[in-house]
Amino acid sequence: MRNLFFIFMLLSIQPLSDSDNLLLIHDGDTLASINRDAFISSLLGEPILDETTYNDFLQKLDDDIYKAPLNAYINDRGEIIPGRLGYRLNKMEFSKEFFHYLFRSGPGRIELPKMVVHPKVDSEILSDIRVKQIGAYVTYYNKRNKERSNNISLATMALDNHVVFPGEIFSFNEVVGERTLEKGYLPAPVIVKGELYEGIGGGICQVSSTLFNAVDKAGVKMIQRYSHSRRVPYVPPGRDATVSWYGPDFTFKNIHNQPILIRAKARDGQVFIAVYSSEVINFEPRQVPNAPDNEPEEIRVPL
Repeated sequence: MRNLFFIFMLLSIQPLSDSDNLLLIHDGDTLASINRDAFISSLLGEPILDETTYNDFLQKLDDDIYKAPLNAYINDRGEIIPGRLGYRLNKMEFSKEFFHYLFRSGPGRIELPKMVVHPKVDSEILSDIRVKQIGAYVTYYNKRNKERSNNISLATMALDNHVVFPGEIFSFNEVVGERTLEKGYLPAPVIVKGELYEGIGGGICQVSSTLFNAVDKAGVKMIQRYSHSRRVPYVPPGRDATVSWYGPDFTFKNIHNQPILIRAKARDGQVFIAVYSSEVINFEPRQVPNAPDNEPEEIRVPL
């Protein structure tokens, strides 16, 4: 854009009215009305493009119209539901039309050009990597503890159908997201003995610990894992992975030659997490001790 300097040297600044504005149209509606004056600054008395202002505007416009693609997923009946295309601003095409308006007098109108954004996981990938189970783990919880059960269910839903590609690092906090009231997470006044009390979102560490054991069986590389300061009863000693939004995370790297698929369910007092991939995956399974099959001891904490 620095090449535009010479062109702007040929322009003179004229007082502009609303009739000189540029209308930005998105899906038939007027998204904004802007004026060329907002993008011009003077250097040595000559008008030039304010690149910082224009680039900030371009990014804001892209953010405003961006529609995220949806990955394909496997539903509860085992059917693959196709993904959905997304889109974002075609910055190159928009800039061509914008500068056409900028270098002339009078009003303008641009139907915002968009470019397709493909989902990261499509039906073909899912079909290929759902066939071979390479790791699985189950832990048990008290289903009568409604708050903790609710939080466990939400966290497993966030993990379910997640795909980790070769060389990619998985972050539990990034995938599950912040545990908030707005997302449906609840304070859990009754927690498992030894577990970190988070206030909102109690029970999440059981999900992260179940995931750790499942992916450990699948032979991934652990990047970051912390244990609770005291033993938690839903996994064998030393087999837990504590997480907190403002503290520890659980991360691992897929070192295999194929993507891996995480399936996660919480039902009837059981957290079940399985890891799948394609038939041609090269991996070395690890031996992992089973979890205790009884309900873990719980304690009440003051809210």
